[in-house]
Amino acid sequence: MTEPDKWNWDVGSRNLADLAALRASHADVHELVASADGERVAAPVVAEDGSFGVAVNGEVWDTALERAWHLKFTPDDRLTALVRVDDMWTVAVEGELWDQRYPFVWNTKFSADGRVIAAQIKAGMEYSLCIDGQPWDRRFLSVRNYALSADGRRAAALVQVEDLAEADTEKFAEGTWSVAVDGEAWSEKFIGVWTPVISPDGEHVAVQARTERFEYTIAADGAKWESRYGCVWDPVFRPRGAGLLAPVRTGATWSLAEDGAPLWKASYVQLWYVRCSPAGERVAAVVAADWGRWTVAVDDRPWDRTFGDVVLAPVFAPDGKRVAATVKHEGRWTVAVDGEAWPGWFDMVWSPVLGPGRGPVLAKVRQRGAYGVAVNGRLGAERYEHLWDPVVSPEGDKVLIRGVQDGKYTRRVVLIEDLPD
Repeated sequence: MTEPDKWNWDVGSRNLADLAALRASHADVHELVASADGERVAAPVVAEDGSFGVAVNGEVWDTALERAWHLKFTPDDRLTALVRVDDMWTVAVEGELWDQRYPFVWNTKFSADGRVIAAQIKAGMEYSLCIDGQPWDRRFLSVRNYALSADGRRAAALVQVEDLAEADTEKFAEGTWSVAVDGEAWSEKFIGVWTPVISPDGEHVAVQARTERFEYTIAADGAKWESRYGCVWDPVFRPRGAGLLAPVRTGATWSLAEDGAPLWKASYVQLWYVRCSPAGERVAAVVAADWGRWTVAVDDRPWDRTFGDVVLAPVFAPDGKRVAATVKHEGRWTVAVDGEAWPGWFDMVWSPVLGPGRGPVLAKVRQRGAYGVAVNGRLGAERYEHLWDPVVSPEGDKVLIRGVQDGKYTRRVVLIEDLPD
């Protein structure tokens, strides 16, 4: 189910699939995927004759498939897969195939509640989108990427609207790319467009746009910001309201703009990975105040601590008061919370998980070839062959751990107070 408060949060551990037995009975078992609530684990499997199937908790779909890949659970816990049947591709949902078939299908995305499923499609030598099995009426020379609104009502794609002959530099400079919203392309054309985003209310669409050889800006709803920049990065809508943020480069430095006007006063060597707090009033971004020194700035105030290798996208706590980020320094990984790095360093660390209130910060980590859950920098005793990100319960008192131990997929719920401190 979509809502974590409806999941089973009873403390305890259950083995839900014997993956060792599944591997022993098949020629190959591909990448595992676990549902958000941890109740199911799935993988494409290959029979001895080379045919594919999809195994869910060890049981294989009845549907015969030539290929199966890119398994994903929707937010409402339906399992999807990209599958090939009779040399054509489509989407399977819980083993049921869409009626339409295409030369290729890829990049499934879902509405926030999981009820709407979208995918990119190739039909002949043209490209488009398919929403719940229904393709857009219009096809394009190319479709690079797309976004689906949270409610699933709208989709926006980066589309090539003009053919471009080899070495036709004049037409290239006039622009051959645009944005299609629900199948209708903007009249404005650009040299290039990237990273479409849709506002939380589904009413606005924005992209990075290249307008001239050395000029970039943000285009929203078909209109360009008046300001032009040496470069821009991904635009981000505030969670509440229509404010549109984007990192922009002016001269040799970067800053943060909102709706085409400067938002932050400070400038940086680099600024990207903009993230807003859940309520939208706070903004964080990864910045470099000097060459090769990375940190996080929150509301235009960078952390004092910097890191030499990389800082990944910041994560806000549900109440917006704390910010954490995965960082790498001198070849080792850890998590920094409000500018303070964990005491423990690891071979690899995934995105931090923050629960409500002042509870501990957790992260999936890898150390000496095994996976585990680190809590405030301390690694728990349990080790896993495979592990997904931990999930904190809505009340913040329990943690859901989904992993593979001794060849079995295990769903475990533990009390926060029983984790290492």
